[in-house]
Amino acid sequence: MAEQWRPACDLRQLQCRAKMLEKIRLFFKQRKVLEVETPLLCHATGTDPQLDFFSSFYHSVPDKKEVFLQTSPEFAMKRLLAAGSGSIFQICKAFRNGESGRFHNPEFSILEWYRVDFSLQQLIGETIALLSHVLEKDLAASTKVFSYQQLFEEITGLNALVFCLESYKSYAERNSLTEAVKLCENDHSLWLDFIFSHKVQPELGQYPVCIVHNYPAIQASLARINPDDSAIAERFEVFINGMEIANGFHELADSKEQELRFDQENQIRKQKGLATVKKDNYFLDALSAGLPDCSGIALGLDRLLMIITNAGFLKDVISFPFDRA
Repeated sequence: MAEQWRPACDLRQLQCRAKMLEKIRLFFKQRKVLEVETPLLCHATGTDPQLDFFSSFYHSVPDKKEVFLQTSPEFAMKRLLAAGSGSIFQICKAFRNGESGRFHNPEFSILEWYRVDFSLQQLIGETIALLSHVLEKDLAASTKVFSYQQLFEEITGLNALVFCLESYKSYAERNSLTEAVKLCENDHSLWLDFIFSHKVQPELGQYPVCIVHNYPAIQASLARINPDDSAIAERFEVFINGMEIANGFHELADSKEQELRFDQENQIRKQKGLATVKKDNYFLDALSAGLPDCSGIALGLDRLLMIITNAGFLKDVISFPFDRA
């Protein structure tokens, strides 16, 4: 048994990580995208009921103040955008409580970037260009693009945009997913996540790179709703060999709609017995001041390193994963 004080990965992984980061920084330098740094410990965090977070207390005088490790640097980076930074990128750590497994570690490395006056299609193109640059192969010709609804219906026969509980239950029972009935209940978004992860995503492994776009509006997160079709959101995800590696949005800039989404997510948290989360008013004020039209994306760097080095587990590319940290 290896001595537990030693790093979990070998020197080759450290060298590959350094080379990957060097390539990423060169890519954005050539495009004159500014590298920035934002706080990881903040006064507020996201309200997404699907994400749990780490919190602590700052012992200020006279009162203790709760602070949060960020699940992504998104809110702070958008404050920079609203202040006139122009296009920006960041390489940093992010934290999600309760996430541990083959593709998850509670502390992980993330690349996040925002391009001012970029459409979602332009950002998709740049994402493929970045991956081609880092992986040293032209991925454009081998990239498959699907709409979420097209992919979901082709594989499951279900309509992702119109929720029919009986149809979803029937599908779950026919496909040995009976636990979904109790887990998802009447929550359309949960049903989509469950069925997509168990039945749709495994089919994406046949493609080297796959882009899934036009997500259902109920899974918009921080993306805009499509102005021509209110049933879909301007959001896409990138999968490499079936593994989800990046999540991109045409960014929502309406502070009132964003606050409404925060309130709705807090209501869901309350219904599920989860702690409600204080809304990030700095972020909302930044949106009110004026977020420029932009598209942005977060990309998991540890997962990308798994692909570069053909590693089977996330812990194989991290110096000190959670069980050795």
